[in-house]
Amino acid sequence: MNSIEELEETFGAPAFKKFPLTIVRGKGSVVWDDTGKEYLDFMTGIGVALVGHANDSVVRAITEQAAKLITCHGSFYNDARAGFMEKLVAVAPKGLGKVLLANSGTESVEAAIKLAKRHTARKKIVSMKGAFHGKTYGSLSATWNKKYRDPFGPLLEGFEFAEYGDPQSLTQLVDEDTAAVLAEPIQGESGIIVPPPDYFRQVREICDKKGALLILDEIQTGLGRTGKMWASQHWGVVPDIMTVSKGLGGGIPVGAAVATDEVAKSLKGGEHTSTFAGNPLSCAAGSATLDYITKNDLPGKAKEKGEKMKASLSKIASSHKLVKEVRGLGLMLAMQTRVDIHNQLLSALKAGVVFAYSGRDTFRFLPALVIEESQISKGLEVLERVIGEEEASRF
Repeated sequence: MNSIEELEETFGAPAFKKFPLTIVRGKGSVVWDDTGKEYLDFMTGIGVALVGHANDSVVRAITEQAAKLITCHGSFYNDARAGFMEKLVAVAPKGLGKVLLANSGTESVEAAIKLAKRHTARKKIVSMKGAFHGKTYGSLSATWNKKYRDPFGPLLEGFEFAEYGDPQSLTQLVDEDTAAVLAEPIQGESGIIVPPPDYFRQVREICDKKGALLILDEIQTGLGRTGKMWASQHWGVVPDIMTVSKGLGGGIPVGAAVATDEVAKSLKGGEHTSTFAGNPLSCAAGSATLDYITKNDLPGKAKEKGEKMKASLSKIASSHKLVKEVRGLGLMLAMQTRVDIHNQLLSALKAGVVFAYSGRDTFRFLPALVIEESQISKGLEVLERVIGEEEASRF
């Protein structure tokens, strides 16, 4: 009989770079492989298992909804969808009162781009250098990294890139033909890059001056990840459109573009729909996830645990010349090194810890917000050990 790995390699297109690990089960901040070995998970599907793997509340909601109704096209009304959108608007930044549902993060960005162009009747989108917004054509056109872009050109016209964190660069690009500025409050794929504290207030002012919309991509930063429900709240900025996904469904695929009433009403019936968007199963999972986040104050817990974790990472950094910098907010953290970390990631796997990465030199930490402090300590013990081993082999 072929192994799971052999079957995937045989029948799957080579779209993903694979870790040598087959995950078959998860609970909370722990996953297990096909041999029964246990791993601490600091990657969580790149931030998807925000409320933990197989969260009891989410599992119960999915089970109950699956027995009731799984699919319902958006041309009909549905109780699960209505309840989910009501809950999402209740926790969204004030003024964002309309929801356009999608199936993923990249689809949420596609929806936001279309909303901005429809509302303003303008053609240009200004994104950021270092940005990552997805890999479908619209979101890819707004993504900076050439390794994602170049094989698939020509991409969509009308996308320009400003220096992230530099309002002067943005001022030079935003004009009367700019439909929107699109930005991550904290850049994730580029290595958890936090902007200067006054940057997004200036971005908001630049947009308002030129009549452009502000789209904030909270796909990775939202839902309490950074210590507030939305990362934009750290700077008191409200966008015109916000994209949400990743942890929104507790592991089930779901996304949304949440917009002001004024922007949303620009869209006409039939102009942007999706067969699966807003299906009852995803909406039930989303409602359970939002309830769990708010009832258990996960943003507050992320702030508290994140501050302690960042302090521990900084202590490791001060003890190892291999480490360049620690950065981030809440439980969205990074440790940049001076070397390629591939071997360190594999060493951590052997020791039972799964870490994410940003580029070749940076550890990216996106644990579940329910992770226990003892689990954080255990994971960081492994991190320091593999860094020390790599350092000893080089110096």
